[in-house]
Amino acid sequence: MNQTYKETGKGLSGYDVKKLIPVLKKKHEWLGLTYSQCLQQVCLNLGVAFNNFFEKRASYPSFKSKHGKQSIQYPQNVRVLESVVNLPKMGEVRAIIHRPIEGKVKTVTVSKNCSNQYFASVLVEDGKEKPQSTIEGQAIGIDVGLTHFCITSNGSKFDRPRFFTKHEDNLQQKQQDLSRKQKDSNQRVKAKKKVAKVHQKITNCREDFLHKLSRRIVDENQVIVTENLNIKGMMKNHCLAKAIAQVGWGMFQTMLKYKAENEGKVYQEVERFFPSSKTCHVCLNQVGSLSLEVRTWTCEHCSSKHDRDINAAINLRNEGLRILTSGTGDKAYCPDVRPNSRGRKKSTVGLFVG
Repeated sequence: MNQTYKETGKGLSGYDVKKLIPVLKKKHEWLGLTYSQCLQQVCLNLGVAFNNFFEKRASYPSFKSKHGKQSIQYPQNVRVLESVVNLPKMGEVRAIIHRPIEGKVKTVTVSKNCSNQYFASVLVEDGKEKPQSTIEGQAIGIDVGLTHFCITSNGSKFDRPRFFTKHEDNLQQKQQDLSRKQKDSNQRVKAKKKVAKVHQKITNCREDFLHKLSRRIVDENQVIVTENLNIKGMMKNHCLAKAIAQVGWGMFQTMLKYKAENEGKVYQEVERFFPSSKTCHVCLNQVGSLSLEVRTWTCEHCSSKHDRDINAAINLRNEGLRILTSGTGDKAYCPDVRPNSRGRKKSTVGLFVG
């Protein structure tokens, strides 16, 4: 594709590359060892990658390394049996099926992680319609933090998991062993695998915690409101980057969103500049400034005493409900403008609670 663009000034689509597979198979015999539809799927994926680049949704496609994570897609002719997966040109592969497959198998993606563990992700068409979402039911606001992982509007506080801290000493020892190995040696490959296993253990613990907590919140509530965080920007703070990275806020919000949609429930995000912590949820009075060291504060207008995090969660819930019930409420806070920022025009936005 790069060569064609340099010679003609025009690129090739995924379908154009797919037509070249028979010619490439004659030049490279090893291409015939792979299932033909896997090669076709790679061409289509490459075309999508270039479209994402030209439409500025992703960076320029790069050549993939044979080391580390690998994956391959089988678009059809895969059978999932009781304890095996039958793959074209490979035959039956033993597998642990963690739940029964209901419906027609469409696409199977086989992947290998850095710990040399293989997984098969099965896309199934079950014929069920997606449930319609409704806001009738219990609503909850969720405010995430570092002292506690998340705080809900009903007063519940969930402690922050410290899985990375728990395995940090072990990881440091394994990384030191890796650094002492000679490059391109078998011992270095073995040491690298040990480091990958520790990282995989940390990832599994984090995902298990996030799955269980998100499932509990979705099962108990109908409307879930969170804050639209700029996690990438927050990671630039070298004092908090390590703590933010190990809690997995972005993964938690993703799990809440897709689980709520699958259950016919509502997931709503409030803009990050909404003053949830500085606003009294009783009288809507907003204080001028509130440093992170202040965990409890008293409203000067109504004398209500607030826990900073619980008050923020309640305000997020109320704002989320306002957005859902008002036609143009989601435009009240502009996501691209930082209020009272240096060098920009200040603006005042009114808060309306229905």
